[in-house]
Amino acid sequence: MMKKTLAISLTPVILLTACSDMSNSQQRELSGAAIGAAAGAGIVAIAGGTAIWGAVGGAAVGAVGGYAYDKYEKSKQQEYNSGYQAGKAAQ
Repeated sequence: MMKKTLAISLTPVILLTACSDMSNSQQRELSGAAIGAAAGAGIVAIAGGTAIWGAVGGAAVGAVGGYAYDKYEKSKQQEYNSGYQAGKAAQ
């Protein structure tokens, strides 16, 4: 019983530290995949299908969504930087 409790309590710590060396892009894509997998599994299970296939499909869609969101955030940052540099040069 003690080993099971220890394993359950250490799992969140291990999962949280696993992402510490990842770039922002990798974190966004992985987050999208994880959220998509959970949503896909839940929706398919409620609909009466096999949850694993919902998780696989949801993970794929979520990863693509995370990639698209990352590209959006990078373009937003690039626009900000170019505007900042233009304003700085005008002074």
